Amino acid sequence: MTTPLALVFYEALMPGSQLVNRLQDLGYNVVVHTEASTLVEQAKECKPFLLVMDLASQNDLNAVLRHLRQTPETAHVPVLAFTKDGQEARRLAAHEAGATLVAGDAAMLAHLPQLLEQVLEV
Repeated sequence: MTTPLALVFYEALMPGSQLVNRLQDLGYNVVVHTEASTLVEQAKECKPFLLVMDLASQNDLNAVLRHLRQTPETAHVPVLAFTKDGQEARRLAAHEAGATLVAGDAAMLAHLPQLLEQVLEV
């Protein structure tokens, strides 16, 4: 039996590395990617079951999400994005750009199994 592959994008060490550890504890194989400009190409290459994305970036991640959704090889991949609590405009913009679910970063580690279940249902 193969384990599902999660592609995780983050630039900041925390909570990115904690999230990787938590996903591995939940039985996921994890590929970490830290370069926004090549994220879609990485997703095409590794064919993840799920993409987890930290929206705290200097890059335009909404453009990356739109590109992901417009690319036939990656359009189906569920995206669980997260951002700092209280950034409602960023959350809404990411959802409109193509994120399946956008959560607050405080909830990510504490409620990761439930969030994964929710994002994979959609």
